[in-house]
Amino acid sequence: MIRVLLVDDDPLVRSGLRLMLRGAPDVEVVAEAADGAEVAALVAEYSPDLVLMDIRMPGMDGLAATEVLRARPSPNSPRSSIQRMFHPPEVLVLTTFNTDEYVLRALRAGAAGFVLKDTPPQEIVAAVRKVVAGEPVLSPAVTQQLIAQVSEGTGGRETRAERARAQLALLGDREREVAVAVGQGKTNAEVAAELYMSVPTVKTHVSRILAKLDLNNRVQIALVVYDAGAAL
Repeated sequence: MIRVLLVDDDPLVRSGLRLMLRGAPDVEVVAEAADGAEVAALVAEYSPDLVLMDIRMPGMDGLAATEVLRARPSPNSPRSSIQRMFHPPEVLVLTTFNTDEYVLRALRAGAAGFVLKDTPPQEIVAAVRKVVAGEPVLSPAVTQQLIAQVSEGTGGRETRAERARAQLALLGDREREVAVAVGQGKTNAEVAAELYMSVPTVKTHVSRILAKLDLNNRVQIALVVYDAGAAL
């Protein structure tokens, strides 16, 4: 069973999501929250596999809650050894607008993707399954559209570019090739075909990239590649 925590300040939205998810035989809603400030405690109590997270809430918003859940401790942190034993749940963002700046910030914080609130029920269930299986819920077209629209005209672009290029410089040649392909929205199978390697080898490279760059998922790899201008 896929254990889900629902987080939305609108009780009607939560009710609709709960009824929809309970219709799936492999999904269980284990808890609900109306404020991002409740998320950490509920995750510790119920150990969900996924948090379906609203972005805009009157208390702690979904962005801050996502950052808390997905934060990686510093190697020198006294709590780091304990925190590494805890595998945080994946975060799937719920939003009303696909150009919402908060969505991009949530992805940078470690969310595995986003779904619009008017997405058909069967597609939301499919998104939950994909994210738990390690597949980000962002098509290549939507990824490029979202990042381009939200990044356009925002501050810190040059600083992010410098940081991203420095990150990519840490990778080996093949790892960089895989990272660029991931940044272009390609699946493991497509990367394997393009770079003449096996799918397991691609997966190994992706795992190494995540570890070297201290990232949470493929979406964050794509964001680094985009910031560096390497996917163009």
